[in-house]
Amino acid sequence: LAVKDPTAVERANLLNMAKLSIKGLIESALSFGRTLDSDYPPLQQFFVVMEHCLKHGLKVRKSFLSYNKTIWGPLELVEKLYPEAEEIAASVRDLPGLKTPLGRARAWLRLALMQKKMADYLRCLIIQRDLLSEFYEYHALMMEEEGAVIVGLLVGLNVIDANLCVKGEDLDSQVGVIDFSVYLKSDDDIGGKERDVQIAAILDQKNYVEELNRQLNSTVSTLHARVDSLEKSNTKLIEELAIAKNNIIKLQEENHQLRSENTLILMKTQHHLEVSKVDVEAELQTYKHSRQGLDEMYNEARRQLREEAQLRQDMENELVVQVSMKHEIELAMKLLEKDIHEKQDTLIGLRQQLDEVKAINVEMYQKLQVSEDAMKEKNEIINRLEDKTNQINATMKQLEQRLQQAEKAQMEAEAEDEKLKQEYVNKSESLQKEFSQKEKQLLQLETDLKIEKEWRQTLEDDLQKEKETVSHLRTETQEIVNLKKEFLKVQEKNKQLKSICEDQEAALQELASKLSESKLKIEDIKEANKALQGQVWLKDKEATHCKLCEKEFSLSKRKHHCRNCGEIFCNACSDNELPLPSSPKPVRVCDSCHAILIQRCSSNVP
Repeated sequence: LAVKDPTAVERANLLNMAKLSIKGLIESALSFGRTLDSDYPPLQQFFVVMEHCLKHGLKVRKSFLSYNKTIWGPLELVEKLYPEAEEIAASVRDLPGLKTPLGRARAWLRLALMQKKMADYLRCLIIQRDLLSEFYEYHALMMEEEGAVIVGLLVGLNVIDANLCVKGEDLDSQVGVIDFSVYLKSDDDIGGKERDVQIAAILDQKNYVEELNRQLNSTVSTLHARVDSLEKSNTKLIEELAIAKNNIIKLQEENHQLRSENTLILMKTQHHLEVSKVDVEAELQTYKHSRQGLDEMYNEARRQLREEAQLRQDMENELVVQVSMKHEIELAMKLLEKDIHEKQDTLIGLRQQLDEVKAINVEMYQKLQVSEDAMKEKNEIINRLEDKTNQINATMKQLEQRLQQAEKAQMEAEAEDEKLKQEYVNKSESLQKEFSQKEKQLLQLETDLKIEKEWRQTLEDDLQKEKETVSHLRTETQEIVNLKKEFLKVQEKNKQLKSICEDQEAALQELASKLSESKLKIEDIKEANKALQGQVWLKDKEATHCKLCEKEFSLSKRKHHCRNCGEIFCNACSDNELPLPSSPKPVRVCDSCHAILIQRCSSNVP
């Protein structure tokens, strides 16, 4: 089932209540008597219903101390739109017992009903919807079509004569509660349809007569206004006619004076013309004599003018040439200045770029140090994010299970709604008494369905948020994967460096072992030297054979002499070699004392 708009349901309910209250008031007034007082219960219920209709969708206005929500604001606006309402608005303001705006609004409704103009006042208010929007929401009853329907129904109240005492009533503290028991039908009311038809026909006739009377009154008022305007225009035209006659008389007198002056001017002009003719003839003769001399002077002046014009033309040409040269020189100067400024700007820019490059180098060095620190922090962040991803996957699974449960519950609720709808359609004709109970169940199910939909919407929103977080975490995991790749590359580089470092350490260990061996040998040589101190080198001539192999020395078997013990060996027997840090090549060592052997070049020379 489609969920109805709650404001539309409220407007429909208020419209139905207004119909029932107006209809009940008219019927009871015709049966009881057309003149009603303020204690009449249907009339009191009518005012309560009207108060609820005017309060529907009313905006809350902030006052100095609290929030204010009253219907006096839009009703007070009627006197600006309908001038005849100024009287009841002024009388409502002057009532001494009213202290609240709600009490003034109740008094205004009672006075409008007594004047039989409540429908006219509210119709003027409904037409001006741009002004009503300041007081009502867009979905209020007075802003929709239901307000126009209620205004049409109020026209039927013109058949009732109400005699209400507003001055002594306590309208501020009345409680506006609708009594629905008045509008429930009984068995006696069902049989009086013919009487209702007759009453309706009489009411229609009276409404027609009153409407016709109102239209005639309006036409009479318009005709009176036209007569007044015509009388005013007639008096204005009579005054303008008298002024025009006076102006005509004055103009005729001025015309007579002007004609007399015109005749005098004609006589004077004829006399002047005769005198001027004589003067013109004398001047003509003198002009003829002087014209010949003037022609000669004119030719001379014309010749001189041509010569001066030629000279001026030459001077202007020279001036144009000089001005063009000056412009070219100025343009060249400007171009030179522009080139100088551009070169200066480029020099400044190059200096700035050099400074920026230096600053960038410093920043790169600092960033390199910062990145090394950041690598350690990123390794910790990677471990934390892996824990977070595991937690989020677990929460995602829980949310999917909840969503599946909510969808199952929704399907079951929809199936139950369809069953209830079929039962309602089958039993609606026969079981009118059970209609209210079924409707309550249907409303309850609609509310449950609405709650389920809202719950599902919230779950979908949560799921969407979780998806967004998952996508965000996926991006973070992607970044983490990239960081892992970078970290693996760094680890590989680290392994390579470790391997190089291990190789170097192994080489150092080998060198250290060899050095330790050489050190031991040196210590042995030192001990042997101490033991063999005081021995004398054997002379070269006396040493003819090797001490070990006892072969004779030759060019292939060179002599090698021990510094310590003084023995002489050949190069074949002295094969013991020792590496030294200070020597690029290994040195030969004596077999007996392990001292360094020296090749003999000549006798007694080591």
